[in-house]
Amino acid sequence: MKIILAAPRGFCAGVNMAVQSLDLALKHFGPPIYVYHEIVHNQHVVHTFEGKGAVFVNLLEEIPSDSTVLFSAHGVSPEIRRIAKERRLNAIDATCPLVTKVHLEAIKFAKENYTIVLIGHEGHDEVIGTMGEAPEAIVLVENTEDVEALQFTSETKLAFLTQTTLSVDDANRIIQRLKKRFPWIVGPPKEDICYATQNRQEAVKILCQRADVVIVLGSQNSSNSQRLRELAQEFDRPAYLADGPQDLKEEFFQGVETVLITAGASAPELVVQNTIKWLKDRFNATVEEQEVRKEEVYFPLPKVLRALTIKP
Repeated sequence: MKIILAAPRGFCAGVNMAVQSLDLALKHFGPPIYVYHEIVHNQHVVHTFEGKGAVFVNLLEEIPSDSTVLFSAHGVSPEIRRIAKERRLNAIDATCPLVTKVHLEAIKFAKENYTIVLIGHEGHDEVIGTMGEAPEAIVLVENTEDVEALQFTSETKLAFLTQTTLSVDDANRIIQRLKKRFPWIVGPPKEDICYATQNRQEAVKILCQRADVVIVLGSQNSSNSQRLRELAQEFDRPAYLADGPQDLKEEFFQGVETVLITAGASAPELVVQNTIKWLKDRFNATVEEQEVRKEEVYFPLPKVLRALTIKP
């Protein structure tokens, strides 16, 4: 068996920043550090941090007053920030800067009296945070059918924004439909789907055509990982989304000569290497890394943590 190892894969700059932030907060302030929602959508990362003393909560009311709370990479609404302040929580904001960009665009469009059509997945942490910036001005659509149901006249100022981790192709289909139905709609100056999401999708598109089976490493609640699996399936390749080798079965690979392995933007490299070892042990697999695009993006730590890394 031959393994094609996609690059880029795994952690993006936003996830790196969030994970480093929580690690540093635990070392400096000591456990428990409370995290509002999962730091990133990856079970391996979450369980590892739980072992170090991080406590993941879905309600700020679960956190004792005067504790330290870290906001995850997906961002939060102004209401969450208000509650954190009210409860005297020491808040560390590890929101990905690309998510912050979408928040700022939502605020800007809302102030200019636009109705904002947000393309995204209902219930996703990022979507909840973005909609919280201007709930009265934002309408969520998940597909072209939702676009067909919209009722706006040309008197309505319209703008669209997107969740950062969508399928590029799906988002473009929805945007084109929006533009066809509402030709006056405007978008952000620069598209919202993040560079890492696009790069990982591009790598799958190019490399899956050389593979018999595609393994996407990532958790079920990871939007960008789900999109990678769906993309491989669009190319008629059997594709599996797995948290690690424990989710794989030998029958997935019967008669398979070439396997493509990639990883969502919140999946750690350790999981990738464990999966490669699993395949090597069972199928005597060899590995060939294929870099489709180089990534050199870096996001600085939150200001409150940056100061801790500066040695006197």
